[in-house]
Amino acid sequence: MGEATRRAVLKGGLTVTAVGALGCAGAKSAAAATTPVIHSTAEWNARPPSGAIVVENHKPTYIVVHHTVDPGNNTDYSLAHALQISRDIQNFHMDTRGWIDTGQQFTNSRGGFVTEGRHRSLEILRGGTQHVQGANVANHNSECIGIENEGLYSTVDVPVALWNSLVQLIAYIAHLYGITPEFIKGHRDFNSTECCGQVLYDRLPELRKAVGQQLGLSVARLDAPEWPLLKPGDTGPRVMTAQRFLRAAGFGVPTDGVFGKATAAAVSALAAEHGLSRDSCTAARASDESGYLGSDVWPLIVPADRSTAAWRTELAR
Repeated sequence: MGEATRRAVLKGGLTVTAVGALGCAGAKSAAAATTPVIHSTAEWNARPPSGAIVVENHKPTYIVVHHTVDPGNNTDYSLAHALQISRDIQNFHMDTRGWIDTGQQFTNSRGGFVTEGRHRSLEILRGGTQHVQGANVANHNSECIGIENEGLYSTVDVPVALWNSLVQLIAYIAHLYGITPEFIKGHRDFNSTECCGQVLYDRLPELRKAVGQQLGLSVARLDAPEWPLLKPGDTGPRVMTAQRFLRAAGFGVPTDGVFGKATAAAVSALAAEHGLSRDSCTAARASDESGYLGSDVWPLIVPADRSTAAWRTELAR
């Protein structure tokens, strides 16, 4: 593995050992996944992209789960609503974010309808050897394929229809690309963001197991600990640990275990210093996550006396 790739992996909080496991994911799974109905960009009357669609000449490494935040957890489960959501997201991403097209490759509605997001995503997916570069995981878009799930899942669960369609869609993508379930991730596993919501994020082990069952794979391996997400207002030992690390890095923050303004400002300054995007979420509503301390910040402050895997395990306790 090249050093640039190694740095990118560690920056995302993922071990080199885990990436090595891709060797056993190179072949397609034994069981064929059910082909889901995916409504193309033409079906929801998408605007043409404002720039060239980039096609990565390799398979994605990770399948990444997001939530849209807006328009909230509405009860319109119709196909017409799903198509409208796709138009709304594209407008937001192009007109507000300034992106060339929808950020994610696919969108999953609360009614369980799946739409193509960025143009050519469906066509390239079906080829099984390349993937369309999106704009949904900052600093990792060349290795990720993203699925936006309509709704806000910080405190409430996803509808059954959305869950079932998510399992089917991910199983289909995983089958075509030969991706094994441990490489199904949440957005926060790469960037310091609330996405995909705490409730949905906590169900990722269940999602991996369900996808494995669809593919006829045994998912016996325990989920490796990930970097914890800390936010302004949080309190406790993890916050104090982060504050100690920030002080060692030269930031004059208190070590009181309270994630206050000074700690948030230090995290924002550190992120800016290292060129980390603080506007990386595909959410249809912009949210202020500038002071969040997550998977892309921890590797910058943990001492070098342990491996990143050891530090993630320690901080997960």
